[in-house]
Amino acid sequence: MSGEQIYASRDRALLALGLRLGAAAFLSLMSAMVRLADARGVSFVETLFYRNLFALPLLFGWVVLGPGVASLQTARPGAHVSRGAVGLLGMTLWFTAYRLLPLAEATTIGFTVPMFATIAAVLVLRERVGVHRWGAVAVGFIGILIIAKPGAVAVPVLGALAGLGSAVMTSVVSILIRQLSRTEQATTIAFWFAAFGAGVTVVFMPFAARGHDAATWGILLILGFSGAAGQLALTASLRFAAVSTVVAMDYSSLIWATLLGWLLFAQWPSSATWFGAPLVIGSGLYIAWREHRRQI
Repeated sequence: MSGEQIYASRDRALLALGLRLGAAAFLSLMSAMVRLADARGVSFVETLFYRNLFALPLLFGWVVLGPGVASLQTARPGAHVSRGAVGLLGMTLWFTAYRLLPLAEATTIGFTVPMFATIAAVLVLRERVGVHRWGAVAVGFIGILIIAKPGAVAVPVLGALAGLGSAVMTSVVSILIRQLSRTEQATTIAFWFAAFGAGVTVVFMPFAARGHDAATWGILLILGFSGAAGQLALTASLRFAAVSTVVAMDYSSLIWATLLGWLLFAQWPSSATWFGAPLVIGSGLYIAWREHRRQI
């Protein structure tokens, strides 16, 4: 490999890492807006609807500037519906977790996605998983038990279960996206998911819509924008580097969640979270590393 190729490869990796860091920040901001919207009386259906509706202009603009409007045509509408249904259920559980739990705790529970992705790979894709990855999954669940402290009142059980359920749905979505990506562009998948989410939730808006002041509308606009920006940054990061290269950046969202929780809600992670989070994060990183080694 020539010197120019080495520098180009390094620049692409740095760009990918930067995009992934940006994605973590945007998605943490979106999660904080979910909680702020709830505090200002925005109904749950509205939160889901506006998250997807306000994301559509940004996603459409990205399509126009990138692959073009023609790329939105698809020969696999059924696969997009399946991805949309599972994704919307996952988003519903995700927003439930962030409405019930402190930001840092909800974010840490969300880090269980690699653990459930490992389990899904066995059950759905029939992949063989060795003792190392199974051991990492077990360690991760020990971390979650430390954070949730079953039987204690520090972390609402419903919120913890919603967070785990969201992680399960996200792991299934990752498999569906992997299958869709064989024929569909990432922007196409992201756009039709937002369109599906807005189309389904608009049915319930006549029963859920309320009037809001300007500040609340601003929160909802930030919610939609940050969600779309985070999704696009996640997708773009994978154009320049492999998942195993950038996945560690996802855990920076715990820093953002802790900071936003402190600034906006005067919340600070419990001591149990500080003990459990390293186990969950270490589990995810180890699973990613073993996956990378397996593909070499």
